[in-house]
Amino acid sequence: MSGPAENLTPMVHAAQNRCFGCGQGNPLGLQLEFLLATDGSVVSLPTVPESFDGHPGYLHGGIIATLLDEAMSKAVRALGLTAMTRQIEVEYLRPVPSGKALRIEARVLRSEGRKHWAEARILSGNSSTLATGKTLKTNKTLATAKALFVEVRFGRLVAGRPEDRPATGSSPQAISEPC
Repeated sequence: MSGPAENLTPMVHAAQNRCFGCGQGNPLGLQLEFLLATDGSVVSLPTVPESFDGHPGYLHGGIIATLLDEAMSKAVRALGLTAMTRQIEVEYLRPVPSGKALRIEARVLRSEGRKHWAEARILSGNSSTLATGKTLKTNKTLATAKALFVEVRFGRLVAGRPEDRPATGSSPQAISEPC
């Protein structure tokens, strides 16, 4: 996705949010940080702690899916769009170690109206290998994913569960700043 001479720019959030994947305001979350590559793809270089293990020493499958989903969401966000996952397909190729440097890459494959298809992968490796951009040749892909995101129409999206919303006739609280 990114080439040998990477030029990565940090992606900045406008709001402090509680998103489990990227929210710096969520002390129990992954607090992932993303970088934008010149080719439009996004990259994250996390070391996910053992507190997210399934089997000792390896990340839980749900956390792996979350890493991939979050990266693909940020790839859509890099287009200036806000969208939610409609469908995701994850292929678990190898166990993903916890407490080790990882590389997550994602990009948008195509867009049609409000629909945006994306793909992501998690790679193992160390920082020196990542800097040369040789991850495809020297590192192993641990997991891959493809997803369909649908752009959010904020006027139709309201906060909370239906049973917790105000009675009919009241204005529900609209969601204004997603993660």
